[in-house]
Amino acid sequence: MSIEKELIARRGSKCELCGAIENIGVYEVASGSRPSVDNSILICGTCKSQIEIPETIDANHWRCLNESMWSTEPAVQVMAWRMLNRLKAEGWPQDLLDMLYLDEETLAWAQSTGEGQNEEDIIRHVDCNGVQLQSGDSVVLIKDLDVRGATFTAKRGAAVRNIRLVEDNPEQIEGKVEGVQLVMLTKFVKKTS
Repeated sequence: MSIEKELIARRGSKCELCGAIENIGVYEVASGSRPSVDNSILICGTCKSQIEIPETIDANHWRCLNESMWSTEPAVQVMAWRMLNRLKAEGWPQDLLDMLYLDEETLAWAQSTGEGQNEEDIIRHVDCNGVQLQSGDSVVLIKDLDVRGATFTAKRGAAVRNIRLVEDNPEQIEGKVEGVQLVMLTKFVKKTS
């Protein structure tokens, strides 16, 4: 059975956020895993366009979250939480957020996109040029680096592929140079395309 058919069986042919019955389609709630019924919801075109293009948000449309936030489906709860956070400056969404309870796993999923965090609380890893780094990126060294505990120097221009971000320190990344796993300062690397 397709994801869409399973979602229709779960909710009928209604938007799981606002209850609309026209222009309904599957929307994958970003989760980092393959699309499935558990991380997808049925939404209408109006909800989808306002989710994907934040400049078009009509706060009154989202008053429907007063009902949909109580869904038993984690994917619906996640989208309700994210949209309420986008709108909390309106006043009424903050009241709903105060009532909304998400278990730890669902809350972590909701926060995984950075939604609801203050700009200054988001940890960003940037290279020497201020370009944001992501896990899996490739970088090159812009300076010779002495490697502690090893018998070599990581040379300028050395490529480091498939980097990992050090979660609690925005100035550090991890990667392999000459087969040795190293922790490097982001100010000494440049992202390659």
